[in-house]
Amino acid sequence: MILNYIWIGFFLVAFLVAIVKAILHFAGHPEFGGLDIFPALINATFDASKLAVMDIALPLIGVMTLWLGLMKIGEEAGAIQWLAKIVNPFFSRLFPETPKNHPAHGNIIMNFSANMLGLDNAATPLGLKAMQSLQELNPNKDTASNAQIMFLVLNTSGLTIIPVTIMMQRKILGAADASDVFIPLLIATYCSTLIGMIYISIRQKINLFDKVLFGWVAGITALIGGVIYYLSTLTQDQIAARSSFAGNFILFGIMIAFLFAAIREKINVFEAFIEGAKTGFETGVKIIPYLVAMLVGIAVFRASGALNYLLDGIVYLTSIPQQVADALPTAFMKPLSGSGARAMMIETMNTYGADSFAGRLSCIFQGAADTTFYIVTLYFGSVGIKKTRYAITGGLIADLAGVIAAIFIAYLFFS
Repeated sequence: MILNYIWIGFFLVAFLVAIVKAILHFAGHPEFGGLDIFPALINATFDASKLAVMDIALPLIGVMTLWLGLMKIGEEAGAIQWLAKIVNPFFSRLFPETPKNHPAHGNIIMNFSANMLGLDNAATPLGLKAMQSLQELNPNKDTASNAQIMFLVLNTSGLTIIPVTIMMQRKILGAADASDVFIPLLIATYCSTLIGMIYISIRQKINLFDKVLFGWVAGITALIGGVIYYLSTLTQDQIAARSSFAGNFILFGIMIAFLFAAIREKINVFEAFIEGAKTGFETGVKIIPYLVAMLVGIAVFRASGALNYLLDGIVYLTSIPQQVADALPTAFMKPLSGSGARAMMIETMNTYGADSFAGRLSCIFQGAADTTFYIVTLYFGSVGIKKTRYAITGGLIADLAGVIAAIFIAYLFFS
């Protein structure tokens, strides 16, 4: 419903702003451009519709088909199971109220492993299954348990190792190096996850200084900190070159690792690829209506001048740099709607350029966290939970941490 009101608001606000501009024009203020405002709005709808289908969705289908085919190879080769074995000691300590041998542990780990690998199609059903398993242990069926809140907030923090969709869209919109946001994205989404985990752990009195738990957190944080410190000693050109090399090396390395794992497991690699590629095509077609709806709504909102007024107001009230404000619509939309935030990201890159600071920052915003309200509605709704306790607060704190981290990291990498 929130997204419904936002989408309607795009059109109504654009119409009101256009009416005011027209009135001002006829009142003797032609500088407001009142006569050409409605042609501009209609042209914006046509241009945005074409952009959504011809320039975004169709090229995206090809690249999505490729990557979901590769992901299917990794899935059948046991990539999720391998990740699950590695992270099991860590996650078991974040869910102390869940019995060690309960199926919920396996479902939770499988869900997070799928998320980290970017296997959205597998992650959602696994997540719903995990929530159902945790509901079996929940003594108050209409109230979120501690384990369910921890699980949900870690999901809303959006920890993803392979942000394929974002890089695909950067490439489609003309980025010189689509993967130059790869390392910044990893750092930003880790910050979001870490802060969300710490907040929930404090609320639930989980011992963050447990040897295994602390070791994992300290080790990953030290690695991220070391990367940031190393990059801070380099020039901007050196940062760009090394980030590009590392990002592309990791991505291609994952592809090769999937192939080797599939060969080792004696999987028919080609058939697995084709099976996954089919879902890529289907997924690409399904997102077309969402892209058209959101991009057209945002386009008329911008064409009317309303979006620029909003951003100018934010700059005036907060004194933040204009290039940061230009990317903020993606951050505002992200907790509400993944498709809406994606459309905002695309619109920002299309307006300012994929390689502009605002374009890159919007991509980092998009990947730094996930859709808190959507995930709460989907996961808690699937098991009939009505009292969410502090789950939404935890999710929004993680979102805010991701936004703040994204801004600092964007300046480190791209200023």
